[in-house]
Amino acid sequence: MLKFQIRGENIEVTEAIRDHVEKKVGKLERYFNETPEANVHVNLKVNPDKRSKVEITIPIPQLTLRAEEVNNDMYAAIDLIVDKLERQIRKHKTKVNRKFREKGNGIEFFNTNVNGAAAFEEDDDEMTIVRTKRFDLKPMDSEEAVLQMNMLGHSFFIYTDAETDGTNIVYRRKDGKYGLIETN
Repeated sequence: MLKFQIRGENIEVTEAIRDHVEKKVGKLERYFNETPEANVHVNLKVNPDKRSKVEITIPIPQLTLRAEEVNNDMYAAIDLIVDKLERQIRKHKTKVNRKFREKGNGIEFFNTNVNGAAAFEEDDDEMTIVRTKRFDLKPMDSEEAVLQMNMLGHSFFIYTDAETDGTNIVYRRKDGKYGLIETN
């Protein structure tokens, strides 16, 4: 059972928008054998440039679905984000079902058929690791890690925090600012 928490920034969440979100996102339930208990967090935002931004997060057992979409039309953004979430489900489903086939045990979390049609199988090549790198994590602070990341031209950088001795990750966000992930 999906429970919706729809929030609007710079926009009033009308009954029509709420119905459209619930109708479109509710279709994702067909991908699961048992409908998961989940709160669907929907954030609707209208930017100053009049472009609509939709963010949806669905934390369910074994998987957290999250996607965002920016579009001139709020309804189009909702439709596109549901397509993204479906692709995530199919990709995860393929991975999970492949593991079950290899191990030969476990129950299936996902439906094998959707609306009577054969389930989508993602290309195995899409999830194949094609390169492995090994390197030593050097102790540094987050500012030095951001400098290293920028020098290398990467969008993220993994390092050991000099104060906590924990493994952390700095990354460049879509808005051009930086984020930090700290591990326990």
